[in-house]
Amino acid sequence: MTVVPGEGSSAERVRAVVDVHRGDRGALLPILHGLQAEFGYIGPEMVPVIAEELNLSKAEVHGVISFYADFRDRPAGRTVVRLCRAEACQSVGAERLVAHARQVYGVELGETTRDGSVTLEQVFCLGNCALGPAAQINGRLHGRLDENRLDTLVMEAEAGDR
Repeated sequence: MTVVPGEGSSAERVRAVVDVHRGDRGALLPILHGLQAEFGYIGPEMVPVIAEELNLSKAEVHGVISFYADFRDRPAGRTVVRLCRAEACQSVGAERLVAHARQVYGVELGETTRDGSVTLEQVFCLGNCALGPAAQINGRLHGRLDENRLDTLVMEAEAGDR
């Protein structure tokens, strides 16, 4: 069954994703990934539907969603900036980069700007240790960042969304 974005009620769309993965071993994670892909987040209103469909408690579903950093409980901004804060990146200036981004965008890590343009996130390794500090901007990995290069890359990403 193919889920068409935007068609049907939210609960129907959630059930359609569940149906695709219902027979999978350990179906909850593939379902959550499917919902994240479908909606861009897994909203609190989806949790009871998932729980009912899988015969799980709402607490079990919520626990898995909140445990994994890749799952969002609200929509992300048009540009998602994930800054690496692992030790290798910290040793070459990641914390300075984080402080700069927080100041420039006026949000804390895990938040989205009021206009919905940028979501600022932290990760604890992007696997780009030799080229730190590193960031992932809209899924694209960048290394050897400084404040100016980060600003340029985010502006380019934002311009590409228009």
